[in-house]
Amino acid sequence: MNLSRPNRQFLAPDSARGPSRQLPVLRIGVTGGLVGILCCVGPTVLALLGIVSAGTAFAWATDLYEGYAWWFRIAGLAVLAVLVWWSLRRRGQCSVAGVRRTRWRLAAVLGVAVATYLVLYALTTWLGTLA
Repeated sequence: MNLSRPNRQFLAPDSARGPSRQLPVLRIGVTGGLVGILCCVGPTVLALLGIVSAGTAFAWATDLYEGYAWWFRIAGLAVLAVLVWWSLRRRGQCSVAGVRRTRWRLAAVLGVAVATYLVLYALTTWLGTLA
């Protein structure tokens, strides 16, 4: 029995050895998109949970969207940027070369964030017609 070389079948898979080298596109994109549309989703969730009435949720969402929509969108972009920076830094890829290597994944993060925003905007707009 040779103990100098470890048996490969007993080694942990790559995913269990440490942080993945891939950027978590879905988690970052959905979080950024959700923060960007929180002005409408927040009151909607409160209404669906029965905490406030549908009419109150509609009024809150309308007031928040009309007055603060751009603040929520900027906050969503800021959360997106911070999560991407943190994720790249954690993986040791927070450099120009690291960004170049992950540019398609970064574009996918932005695409997922925009898609999340649009889907939730459509859903909350549709639910607003039922109020």
